[in-house]
Order: sequence, then C-alpha cells, then structure tokens
Amino acid sequence: MLNKLEMFIAVAKEGHFGRAAQALGITQPSLSAGIKQLEDQLGVQLIFRGSRFGGLTPEGQRALVWARKIVADSRQLRDEMRATRHGLSGQLRLAAIPTALTWAARISTVFSAAHPNVKLTILSRPSSQILTMLDDLDADAGLTYLDNEPLGRVSAVPLYEERYMVVSAEGGVFAGRKSVDWSDLDGVPMCLLSPEMQNRRIIDRNLGASGVVPQVGVESNSTVVLIAHVQSGGWVTVLPEGIARFLAEGKPLDLIPLSGGEVGHRVGLIAPHRDPNTPVLAALLAEAGRVSDILR
Repeated sequence: MLNKLEMFIAVAKEGHFGRAAQALGITQPSLSAGIKQLEDQLGVQLIFRGSRFGGLTPEGQRALVWARKIVADSRQLRDEMRATRHGLSGQLRLAAIPTALTWAARISTVFSAAHPNVKLTILSRPSSQILTMLDDLDADAGLTYLDNEPLGRVSAVPLYEERYMVVSAEGGVFAGRKSVDWSDLDGVPMCLLSPEMQNRRIIDRNLGASGVVPQVGVESNSTVVLIAHVQSGGWVTVLPEGIARFLAEGKPLDLIPLSGGEVGHRVGLIAPHRDPNTPVLAALLAEAGRVSDILR
C-alpha cells in the first residue's frame, strides 16, 4: 500500500505518468498497474485518464491528502525507530530562498557538527516552490519569508529581519553616501532578481511606493549573476544585507544601506507542523533556534 501511495503522489505531482515513472525509477506499465491496484483496493477511481493523465477525480483529490499524511507518518515512524537504535542519521532536505543561502550554511554547519550522520541537501528555490515542496514531501524543511505570504500550518523559527542594501561598483553613482533612499534609485540602471522571486516583489513595492519605475536591464534568479553584472559596471542592484555582504566581500563594490520603505520582512525556518516532529526535524528546529539566539 505504501509503495502504491508513493506512486499516486508522484503522478499527482508530475501530472504525467511517464515523468512520474521516471522520477520513481520504475517502468510506466508498473506505475499504471500500481495505480490501478490502489484504485481497486480503495474502490474508487482516483485519476481521470484516457490516452494521457487527465487530472485527479474528486475522490482522488481527497485521497491525495490522506496519501501524503500516511506516507509522511510512515517516514516519521522509520526515522524514529532508526534514531532509537542508531542515533540521528539519514537525509535532510532543506529548500531555501536564494537571499537566505548564507543562513542555510550557518544552520547546516551547526547542525552537521552536532549530528554528523545526517546528510544535508540544500536547494535554492523561490518561496512559492518551497511550500509546494513541503506539501509534496520533496523537502523536509524550508528557509523562507514568514510574514509576506500565507504559510499554512507550519512550525516556524524566526531567524532574522531583512535590511536592504544598494550594491554598486566602487566609486559609482552613490559613492561616499552613508545611505540611499528608495526614491534615489529613479532612473538608475538596475539588475534585479526575476519577478517570480518574493524578494523582487518586495523591492518592486518599495520602489513603487516611492514613485520609482525601475529601469531594469538584467533579471536573474541568481544573486551571483546580479553581483557579476554590478561588478562589470553600469548597473546597481538591491539585496538583503546578509547575502550582499557575503557576495561583495573582497570585491571592488560599494554597499550602501537603503532608508525608508517597508519594515523589513522576517525570514525563518519552517517545517510541516507535526506533533511530535521527526527526531531529525526536531533537532534542526532546535539548532536553528540556537543560531538565531547567538546572532541576535
């Protein structure tokens, strides 16, 4: 039953039998047979299908909620039994917004030192994808905004509040300034994160509130790309202070605080709310809390 539920979750996630089979490492006929057996066991049709995937039936949509819960519970049972016998071990998948990757490194460093038998995978993803990954069981925890979009029912550890910086080439347009107002960016060529990033939407709101229509010549989902363009000259960018200082270290760049605008948004660690959490997730949340306390 668990294997068939995993198959069902994969098909619902991919919306395609072939891609789901590939993701699971099985053949498409085996996947189709498993879904059919699951439907026979439950006595309902879960998926509309003719020559291809046609979406979930109403019963399938309800079954997906249960499937995710049952599979998550089974993984928790496995993790708890393994922890009882061998201590914390296994794999932990953390999805982080690009501007919080330095904090992901801080947390993973502390966590790995305390729990060396847990292997961490850190993925850079937009905030909207992080919530989907948690729902689809593709990530165990996320590092994302806590107060800018609905999160649903999660356990959360606040870590820091974003403060924004203008990053420009050394000796550039804002050289010698102690601070820059958002309105000062009017007419300045900019490179910014791409629009699907929540950080970009925050920046656009601040610029719009100051009457600025941004002159964006380059967009990217990579903060490294933005810094490379700023360093080559001709553009400025806006980034949260932590990632800005990390990427600008040792480079001929000026970092100037931005004044005014929205109150900084909180970023923190989130995990699906479970009582109790898996031992690995409980340890991760605890270590994140310790990191936050130390750096306040």
